[in-house]
Amino acid sequence: MVAVFFKASVEFTIPGMRSKLFVPGSRPELFEKALASAADSLSFDLEDAVAEPRKDEARGLLRDFLVGDAARGHAKTVIVRVNAMDTPHYAQDIAEVVREGVHLINLPKPASPQHVVQAAQAIADAARANGVANVPGLLLNMETPQSLRMGAELAKAHASVKGLQLGLGDLFEPYGIHRRELSAITQALFAVRMAAAEADVFAYDGAFANIKDMDGFRAECELSRRMGFLGKTCIHPSQIAIANEVFQPSQKEIDDALAVVEAASHADQHAVGAYVVDGKMIDVAFLPGAERTLRLAKACGLYEGELIV
Repeated sequence: MVAVFFKASVEFTIPGMRSKLFVPGSRPELFEKALASAADSLSFDLEDAVAEPRKDEARGLLRDFLVGDAARGHAKTVIVRVNAMDTPHYAQDIAEVVREGVHLINLPKPASPQHVVQAAQAIADAARANGVANVPGLLLNMETPQSLRMGAELAKAHASVKGLQLGLGDLFEPYGIHRRELSAITQALFAVRMAAAEADVFAYDGAFANIKDMDGFRAECELSRRMGFLGKTCIHPSQIAIANEVFQPSQKEIDDALAVVEAASHADQHAVGAYVVDGKMIDVAFLPGAERTLRLAKACGLYEGELIV
């Protein structure tokens, strides 16, 4: 699946990511099972999901998988979350997991634009050393007060940054903010979405830890979807179907988007600035959102018409 968005006046593509399944790097028995899952993307984790004594082991297990035949011939987006830059594991993580077929490196807790530039350079160096033609991009975690405040600066620090991912657990827990406090969640989502919009990258939602509370998971998916997020992290396969359902356009959204695009084309031909669609007065500001919906629908196999460029 490939979702295509407008980036200012430049069209760009990112792999489809309605759902992203976490896979601990220390659990090789789960690697191929994850590839067989319905998740659009996989996040192989070397950070929080791996105990400190097993960091080196997990890195080696994941490296061996990434260079093996089992990691080939699938359509999923592959992400690797490495350890943070201030850990003794970071440099070796980058050196060993930047492999062909890895689309994104997920960087925890970036502290400055300089850190982002350094990470991008390290990834490029590892790609050259490992003979990787398609250099992975960066997915930056927004999980500290500092990163939330500097989101746009971090995202604009290097062209390899493709997205910002919100991490509510790390952002809330140290400061006594309840993980389910809706006002705080909404503010954090909005801050990340606006930072991503300013930098022309995608925004991605983090994990929901209670795997038994499917209603709660759905509610968070629906909230972040309404905020313009691309998808949501799943920490258990049982969450995948809900994320896939919520983060794809409904038929009504597709129909509404088509109506906006068609009306905009008609208005442009007649030099009209504002026009009415389904009883609502709209103008050119609505067109990018309509185009985005149609491109998402195309990526999900829900729309077979032509895309407007």
